[in-house]
Amino acid sequence: MDNDSNEEGYYIQNVNSSLRDLEEKQRILKDRLVLIGQNLIEIKEKTEEDLILLKKSLEEIKQNVNRLKDFIETISGEFSKFAKKEDIEILRKQAKMFQPMEFATKNDLEKLKKK
Repeated sequence: MDNDSNEEGYYIQNVNSSLRDLEEKQRILKDRLVLIGQNLIEIKEKTEEDLILLKKSLEEIKQNVNRLKDFIETISGEFSKFAKKEDIEILRKQAKMFQPMEFATKNDLEKLKKK
């Protein structure tokens, strides 16, 4: 009977040892699961912050694009009021031909009459 008692004690000791090992593995898995959960929460919060910043940046970009669009529309409307290079060249040539400094004044004409 003493031999049976030793076998039972050995069996119980093995079961207890296996149970402790399983409990330790379960505790380690639980700790890892808690860490994973915390990491997921941190990642989610960081992603939400990044998304908010991206939305703000996108809104600023949209506003800048709209301002640029308005500016370009205003400028393009003003371009029609400017003279073209060809028109300026024609006026320059006409002014050169005109040469107002070579015209005689009334006084010059009266002096010529008196002579």
